[in-house]
Amino acid sequence: MEAKTVAKEKFFIVIRGKSRKGFCRGCIGRVEAETQRGELMGLLYCGGSSAGSPKSGGIMKREDTYPLTRHQAQLLLFVSSTSKRLELLCNPQLFTAICELSQDDLVVVRHKKGHLPAMVKNLMQIGRKENKDDLHMLGFEVEFVDSDHNLSSKKPAPLPLFSAADIVQVVPSYSVPLGLHWRDGQCGGLNRKAVTRINSMPALRRQVRENHTEQSITQSQSPSTSHVPLEMGSMVEVVSNTGVTVYGVVRWLGVLEGKTDEWAGIELDYEVNGCSDGKYGSQRYFTCKGNQALFVPVTKCSPDSRFVSSSTGRETLKPTETPPVPPFEDSEEDAPPLPESEALSLLVGRMKGIQGHVNSCYLDATLFSLFSSSVTLDNICQKPADTEQPITCTLRKIVNRLRRQGFVPAESVMNFRKQLGCDTFRTEEKDPEEFITVLFQKVLCVEPLLKLRSRGETSQGAYTFQIFLEKEQLAQIPTVQQLLDTSCLSCDLKFEEMPSCLMIQMPRFGNKYKMFSHIIPSTELDMTDLLYNSPRECFVCGHLAEHECLQCLPDRKLQPGRIKQYCTTCNTQVHAHPLRQGHSPKALAVPAEVPTDAPVPKHMMQLFAVLCIQTSHYVSFVKYGPDPHSWLFFDSMADRCGDDQSGYNIPQIRACPEVGDFLSQSEEELARADPSQAPELVRRLLCDSYMFLYQSPATPLSKANPQES
Repeated sequence: MEAKTVAKEKFFIVIRGKSRKGFCRGCIGRVEAETQRGELMGLLYCGGSSAGSPKSGGIMKREDTYPLTRHQAQLLLFVSSTSKRLELLCNPQLFTAICELSQDDLVVVRHKKGHLPAMVKNLMQIGRKENKDDLHMLGFEVEFVDSDHNLSSKKPAPLPLFSAADIVQVVPSYSVPLGLHWRDGQCGGLNRKAVTRINSMPALRRQVRENHTEQSITQSQSPSTSHVPLEMGSMVEVVSNTGVTVYGVVRWLGVLEGKTDEWAGIELDYEVNGCSDGKYGSQRYFTCKGNQALFVPVTKCSPDSRFVSSSTGRETLKPTETPPVPPFEDSEEDAPPLPESEALSLLVGRMKGIQGHVNSCYLDATLFSLFSSSVTLDNICQKPADTEQPITCTLRKIVNRLRRQGFVPAESVMNFRKQLGCDTFRTEEKDPEEFITVLFQKVLCVEPLLKLRSRGETSQGAYTFQIFLEKEQLAQIPTVQQLLDTSCLSCDLKFEEMPSCLMIQMPRFGNKYKMFSHIIPSTELDMTDLLYNSPRECFVCGHLAEHECLQCLPDRKLQPGRIKQYCTTCNTQVHAHPLRQGHSPKALAVPAEVPTDAPVPKHMMQLFAVLCIQTSHYVSFVKYGPDPHSWLFFDSMADRCGDDQSGYNIPQIRACPEVGDFLSQSEEELARADPSQAPELVRRLLCDSYMFLYQSPATPLSKANPQES
């Protein structure tokens, strides 16, 4: 195999897959040559004291690597954990800011005492460079800032050394409080082996700070922290009765059980004895590490004084450029759905998922729900490349990018929206069901996922199922199972075959009117009684059913909301009751070969995603693994940086195991639950549900529509 030598120095990190000679995810290497097949021949930089010396070689597929500059490679080499390297790389905004740090920049570092503010003093070279191929590892010497806005060093002492992965936030220079008066750091002798201080750090943002200081020099008012509204993610401080100040981030807002005023659930920067892991009493409101959840009235919270500016009238500098996006080269090989073990490290955080832009939330939430982790829907993209339409190729690139990098920029999605064939998909608000029909019918060329048989014995296809019923037919807080059963029986509909994917629209109209204030998700759907010409079990005795009765559906003595079918004997006995003598049970089509006393097999589907809407904005909850707590919350427009003209949306994905806690309760417990007392994300799931997505992994997907192929 001939290889072409690489003239310019190139470094990379392995982001997925395995090589033929030992590279693994998170390893850092240097490109030595490129093969004729486009593969990379490289040297691996090992860990430990000799991390900067290349030790072994290997061959990698280009698409399994991500290119690095020398500076980036040296920063990541000092991060000993390969998973931490990948986690940092998956946050391009933070990693870019760390790479551009200047002397005296303010950062927040992860410390054994919690997250602490500190000032960058020096960039340090770690390790000996014995030959030209070696790399120094790079770390940061920092000086901590105490709560009085002074540097905490009281006497010269060695400054602590941190890696790039220890930095959890870079405070923009234009938001550093002007009231802080930094002392020049005193650096004592360092007793570290093979550590060299780099005398000058790049001052990439010094001009920004100087210009901003000139604009604000005349403003010297003291900060005003009164009447500052709190929201999810606010950084706050709380002073205890003994005068001790603790710091943290608001994770929940609402009224606790037994309280009347608003309280805040705060995830503290470090553990405090007597605190919880997100529970208050027996109720979970959010999830964090043990002894780090504090619940207090919102009136006890103040903005974190470590980051409060002493100037109140300053203008905030607004970025005019979107953050850097890691380059992406798609390969012929499709990325599989994200496994449960990798989903959190790749997806959770800001600038994660699919970036929203111009009314795209309906499309972003739907694509993320369908393709991030679902196994059932994965093979609909498995067509030979030479038979695909250009728009199908565009969709494949979006899915692969989401699964490999955890982030899809708005430009990629806008390109897809332009190819959907109607300008309104590019600019206007849409509903998910309209997009789903176009997606499956025109883009993926898949036959209708559902085959429904109506009372007139006619069959029709559909991609989604709309619930139709009268509100009086069910309780105030129904389950999805009850809604589906009641709707099918009321409309005399049956499924001709077990669907591979079932997307159920809730009974609501537009973004304002909804028939039920709350709906309980059914984690499993029992489809057995909804299948046409399929054996069913007698509701009373368990033998083969031969009759079905719509009028028995709401009967409070026979489990209201459950479909009632009976064998001939039980049908006669049940309808002998005076209150049921006016019912009109209908005979079922029973397969002749099924014995009357044989057990009836169950046909189940599993919930894998929920689309929700609130004030015209769609978000989604996605189950990313078999564990009951493996739930993610995705919002493609969770935040915005800059104004409407020059800014950009910040998508965010949050882990929400509290959803699993809630849904793991029994039917009786769920029926008694008070949704208003549930954690914030659970409350949104119950109140704002728009469409529930179920899958049947045992059932293959519908075949390609020959008319569309």
